[in-house]
Order: sequence, then C-alpha cells, then structure tokens
Amino acid sequence: MIDKINALRAEIAAINTATAEQAEALRIKYLSKKGAVNALMADFRNVPAEQKREIGQAINDLKNFATEHINQLRECSQQSVREFAHIDLTRTPAPVRLGTRHPLSLVREQIIDIFRRLGFNIAEGPEIEDDWHVFSSLNFADDHPARDMQDTFFIQRNPDVLLRTHTSSVQTRAMEHTQPPIRIICPGRVYRNEAISARAHCFFHQVEALYVDTDVTFADLRQTLLYFAREMFGPETKIRLRPSYFPFTEPSAEMDISCNICGGKGCGFCKHTGWVEILGCGMVDPNVLDACGIDSKKYTGFALGMGVERITNLKYRVNDLRMFSENDIRFLKEFTSAR
Repeated sequence: MIDKINALRAEIAAINTATAEQAEALRIKYLSKKGAVNALMADFRNVPAEQKREIGQAINDLKNFATEHINQLRECSQQSVREFAHIDLTRTPAPVRLGTRHPLSLVREQIIDIFRRLGFNIAEGPEIEDDWHVFSSLNFADDHPARDMQDTFFIQRNPDVLLRTHTSSVQTRAMEHTQPPIRIICPGRVYRNEAISARAHCFFHQVEALYVDTDVTFADLRQTLLYFAREMFGPETKIRLRPSYFPFTEPSAEMDISCNICGGKGCGFCKHTGWVEILGCGMVDPNVLDACGIDSKKYTGFALGMGVERITNLKYRVNDLRMFSENDIRFLKEFTSAR
C-alpha cells in the first residue's frame, strides 16, 4: 500500500506545467470522488489494524500534497494568462503598415456620392465594346476622327470590336433596355490611343451622368452642375458654361469652375484667367434618343462627363497624370489621411 501511495505521489510531482483546463482535469483525475486518491481510501479497509495509523497518515499527506500541487499549477496558469493578456497572438511577427485608398478611388467615390444624393443610380458596362454602342448610336459620323486607329484601340484590327473610348456606351445600353425616367451615373475606365505624358495617358477614368425624362431642360442641367461643383470644391465655387460641340448632345457646353487655388483671382494654375475647365455636358441629341428606342418627341434629357484624373488633379494638385498608375509607394503614402 505504501508503494502505491509513493508511486502516485511521484506521478503527481512529475507534472510541472498545466493550463487551467488541464489543472481541472488533474483535479478530477486524482481528487474527485472517483479519483485515484479516493480509490486508496476504498482500499484502506483492507489494511491490517497495526498499519492503519501509518497508512492513513500517508494517504492524508498525499491528498494534501495533490491539492496544493494542483492549485499551484492552476495559479501559475492564471498568472501566465494575466502576464501575456496584452499580447495579440493573431498579429503577424513583422509590423504591418496600414495602407490607404488610391486617390482616384477617393475622388471617384466622392463624385458618386454627390450624384447619389441627387437620385442617380450606378450603371456599368463592358470595357470591350462594339462600334454601335461607342460610336454609331451616339451620332458619330462615319468619318469622325475618333473612329481612326490613331485615336482608338481596335481588337485584332476588327473595326467593330474596340476598347471603349468613353463610358457613354453604358448610357446607350441603359437607354436600349430601360424606358424613362432614367437617372444614372456611369463610372469606369476608358482607353484612347494617345502618347503617354504628364498631361495624357492611354487609359484613364471617367464618370458620366445621364438624366432622361419628360420636360428635362438645360436649367436642370445647370443646377445639377452647380450643386456638384459646390459639393466637390466648396460652397463658394462658381461655374460658367461655354458653347462647345459633341456629336451626342445639342446644345453642348464645356463647364469651367472658379479656380480653387486662387479663388478666381488669377494664378499660374488657371493661366491667370480665374477659371479651370473640368467637364463637358449638354442636352441629349434627339437622334441619340431615337437610335436607342426612346421617343425624342416625348422625352428630353441631359448628359455630362468628366475625367476622374482631372478632378483629382484639381483637388490634390497632382500635375503629372502618370503618377496615378505608377504605384509609387512614396506618392500613395501622401493620401494616408485623405477621406
């Protein structure tokens, strides 16, 4: 019996570490009603009378030792947890720096948010398009320069398959499949065969808007543009509209805003005019409405389009458009605090 007690004591003493769960399992194994120590008490009745005093004392000593040892293991476990509670074990071993959103994404989302408040919904379309949706349905003449390979990327020299040159193709698709009222905004990437420089790139980003309904007027367009300009560049921003020409709008206009750097007083950025051009717009040409299956005698509409790079240039004063696509970490870090 003494050998059994000593063996059990040595077994318990050999356990040096345990978690809180393991310590509880040890308590159940050795000290519960069905545990090993109580099993010795059950055998105690078979011990000769002359040995009961010695064996009883040994069992009590074993029980006290087991209780103290297991409590000590539990305390060490809890202390260890408290000690390292501040350590996030899910973190990577190397420090990870927080990133930031790309400036074009920041401006694009801001533009979309402004037009959403006016009731415009987002519409998207394919970047690889056909001639009808990019040119023909938008009233481009057969000999328009935009149809030349010097200006447009065609797929495998197929004159009917090309990379879209503007997101107006999304507008024509929407008009083909939806009857007015139509109020959409079309953000996306577009492609043009241009030499890459500080002022131009072969791909860039546009956001275009279209509103078609009964009794839509140029005054609606102007108020929409004024609201957008003041939300984007500040409440003191002024706008002016200059006559222009686009195949798909009539009348057409270019919109300028008062220079947000000098406040319209004149500086090098606005070439001392006090005005900076930001977008093109106009009333949707009746030929476009008819080509897309909308009755031009019943409905009118306006359309506008802007380059996201251009707006970002004005907002953050980035003079070289190539910076937006070169993934220079030093440049991108400048927008860590931008929202």
